[in-house]
Amino acid sequence: MPHITRRDFLNGSALAIAAGLTPAAQLAAEQLADSARYPPALTGLRGQHPGSFEAAHAFRDGQRFGIDSAASEASHDLVVVGGGISGLAAAYFYRRAAGAQARILVLDNCDDFGGHAKRNEFSPAGRLLIGYGGSQSIQSPKALWSDTAKELLRDLGVDVARFNTAFDRDFYSSNGLTRGVFFDRETFGRDVLLPGDVLRSRDKAARPELERFIAAMPMADASKAQLLALYDAERDPLAGKSTAEKRKILKTTSYRDYLIKICDANAEVANCFQGRPLGFFGLGADAVAAADLRDFGYPGFAGLGLDSHQAAELREPYIYHFPDGNASLARLLVRSLVPGIAGGHTMSDIVLAGFNYDRLDRDGNQVRIRLDSTVIDVRQDGEQVSIGYVRGGNPHRVTAKHAVLACFHTMIPYLMPELPAAQRTALSQNVKTPLVYTNVVVRNWQPWVKLKISQIAAPTSFFTDIALDFPVDLGGYRHPRDPAEPMVLHLEYVPGAPNSGLDARAQFRAGRQQLLTMTFADFEARIRDQLDRMLGPGGFVSERDIAAITVNRWAHGLSLIHI
Repeated sequence: MPHITRRDFLNGSALAIAAGLTPAAQLAAEQLADSARYPPALTGLRGQHPGSFEAAHAFRDGQRFGIDSAASEASHDLVVVGGGISGLAAAYFYRRAAGAQARILVLDNCDDFGGHAKRNEFSPAGRLLIGYGGSQSIQSPKALWSDTAKELLRDLGVDVARFNTAFDRDFYSSNGLTRGVFFDRETFGRDVLLPGDVLRSRDKAARPELERFIAAMPMADASKAQLLALYDAERDPLAGKSTAEKRKILKTTSYRDYLIKICDANAEVANCFQGRPLGFFGLGADAVAAADLRDFGYPGFAGLGLDSHQAAELREPYIYHFPDGNASLARLLVRSLVPGIAGGHTMSDIVLAGFNYDRLDRDGNQVRIRLDSTVIDVRQDGEQVSIGYVRGGNPHRVTAKHAVLACFHTMIPYLMPELPAAQRTALSQNVKTPLVYTNVVVRNWQPWVKLKISQIAAPTSFFTDIALDFPVDLGGYRHPRDPAEPMVLHLEYVPGAPNSGLDARAQFRAGRQQLLTMTFADFEARIRDQLDRMLGPGGFVSERDIAAITVNRWAHGLSLIHI
């Protein structure tokens, strides 16, 4: 029988008891269950965790939960559906415009605020380690962020220049560590981990270095020759085509097809790059345009004679990272909205600030954040908006002068069937990428040092990117600097249907179905197998060296503009 902690038992009991109470008493019992938890410290399946999506799926499939007959329990000036950064920012801007006395309620289906900006905490051997379970970093704030978003950062006290010293860009390289590539035996015949990844880089590797790396790869000699030819600046695989024709071909041809059908490389060569775009695009090389991957430094384009172009995402260093990723932005917003939730007032002290979750939804607060609350009904009721939601299996209803739907776009047509058909159709088109960010705490990172690796690309493995945590020291939090110390490893998995001929949306839907059928045990088996095979030559033994695992499962993850 699995071990059940007293905390888990009390939480379950409180929700069960709540089912027999009046609506007001039910809400009080549900809030009591919340106060016993500290979500960032929970391990196992997190992200869109068990309990966060079942009510929405059941409502989609026809279950009503008695929501139509639920009486309104309270009235607010604003109700925000969705407690991610967008929803919290909506509450922030509304309060700034309407005044401090505005009554605001934020409803979220998860047991923690922040949406995809998820914080994971661990305490191996009494040492606090913080990881990011979703939204990773403030990406290219100077080039990509709007004036309004930049203003919000300033209001919250975030000075992006502070990351220039907080993020130690030279830490791993100064310790002799570099990127590596893992070639798995299922695809390449044997497991091989090679340090010094030079296959995909905008900084061209010296020819001898490139030749040495390719010579060590577990591939046929013919494949090695084809791969090396992709880096030949004198070779134009589209010779005779005009510049306009070349650009059109690159935009309409997947990178995998470009390699095989245009560059005359075989499948073994294409497999070296298959899963490498997944972390950014949510799709493999079979479904990302060659033009997009040209911008990111993939080979095969040097001889085309086209002007060089650097993607906007690469124009700034990737250093704007709190130890918990963008969860610190959500925490900054919540601290500004809810009195007494946490101490401090700067971007640095937010990192270690203690959050009192029992203060999120207190009577008397002008801004209340109610977790574990799945909104399933939003309707116009005269001059007000009526919002119905399910919490602990119980129906609730509130009213508001205004409502903001900062939730999944594909859910909105179910929440508001009165929307015009064209709008409902448009909202349903935004199919998000399924995504898994896994944090594995290891008791030390000495195997990485022995292997001279800090990050591993595994283009055809289950987890396609595995890395030591970002080296960030901020607000009293210190990144592990001694290889004998515990460390957070970050592993990325994007499910889909590669090389199936399906378009992006169909691949995302197929991946989501795969994801929702996987248990924590399934993930744990994959984690142990892959880490043992990659790091075993460095002395790693998963049974001995893994201290904790948190799997952040996002069935509805990234929203991409590339499809």
